[in-house]
Amino acid sequence: MPDTPHIPELLAPAGTPDKLATALRYGADAVYLGGPDLSLRAKAAGFDMDALAAACRLARGYGARVYYTLNILPHESGLDAVRVRLDELAGLPPDAAPHALIVADPGVVRLARLLAPGYSLHLSTQANTSNSEALAFWADQGVDRVNLARELAGPDIARLAAAGRELGVDVECFVHGAQCMAISGRCLLGAALNRRSANLGLCTQPCRFEYNVRAVELEEKTRPGHTTWQAVSGDGFAAILSPEDLCLIQYLGWFGRVGVAALKIEGRMRSEQAMAQTVDAYRGALDGLCAGKMPGQAVMDELRHAAARPLGTGFFAAYPRILFSPENTSFQRRDVVGKITAPHGEGRWRVAVKGRWDSDIAVEILVPGLRRPQLAPAAYGLENLEGERLGLAHSGMDIVLACDHPDLAAGYFLRLASLQT
Repeated sequence: MPDTPHIPELLAPAGTPDKLATALRYGADAVYLGGPDLSLRAKAAGFDMDALAAACRLARGYGARVYYTLNILPHESGLDAVRVRLDELAGLPPDAAPHALIVADPGVVRLARLLAPGYSLHLSTQANTSNSEALAFWADQGVDRVNLARELAGPDIARLAAAGRELGVDVECFVHGAQCMAISGRCLLGAALNRRSANLGLCTQPCRFEYNVRAVELEEKTRPGHTTWQAVSGDGFAAILSPEDLCLIQYLGWFGRVGVAALKIEGRMRSEQAMAQTVDAYRGALDGLCAGKMPGQAVMDELRHAAARPLGTGFFAAYPRILFSPENTSFQRRDVVGKITAPHGEGRWRVAVKGRWDSDIAVEILVPGLRRPQLAPAAYGLENLEGERLGLAHSGMDIVLACDHPDLAAGYFLRLASLQT
């Protein structure tokens, strides 16, 4: 019989306790999260020490791991805050402590080894590791895993994975989510425009803003008459600086064969429903590899339902491809309409509404494992909290779903569906 293929760890974002629970429920092997500061996400995507302890205990109940991001590139004035945080992390009991720290700055690496020596260190993509000598350097500093630079093509990743095995260092790669217009996320655009540095965790994502493009032509001085770059006025505002999202789900078997240890999904600021669909798709694809199955159309469709921007292969492929564009496709995206939050008596469930929900439309339950049982309109009813029948619910409402389907459970999402006839 053939050997069981190497299945990399699936590493998912957890920006809030609810998103953490969603990532774990839908199959993440590990999650990454940060504190209220000192990582590269807004304060809204952070855990204080008490919440971190609860998160670690919850993850251990799922057999999953927690990695704590401390990947700020601090100025001198920020080092004391880093020292305080490392002391707090070092003081956590074993059952409430993360499994590793994600770091990027050499100074933070040194402080972590001095003040929190019990932690494994994972190097952030912010460090822009692009060659084997850099891998060897970080191995010398006590780093156990390196998230490679996002600008690498497949052959480069394969060579570094092989070098990592010789050095005793795991390599990790981003496979899904937002791509940055700057090298490995080291962006100065926000700092230049509004004095909010991405490298200090304050990014306002001006690359995602919409801009009104007027006619512009650049001519390089030593080559008169040669147009180097040209933009022409369009119809109103457009997000001209925003790259497509990365999607490498078709290459998961390749990542396993070359020995990449972990596959990382971006998105601590993304919605719960987007994470549920994305994590479930990658979990299903990875589990399928164990049975010798390549990701099929159903898996790709899950990512299309969750996509807010075009999906492409980024720098990974020799010829980058757009796999899906929401603006130019016949694909019918079906939105998530609700999240089941708790039981509400026999055959009833409390639901947080996430989108317009007409009770005359069929819905499907997003059951982990890529199962999608459907509910015909006659099989369920919507009620307000006083028990009155509803024909229509809107995002932000808290309602009751009257249905006794066996696959309904707290934490599952409901999405618009098309019943097969």
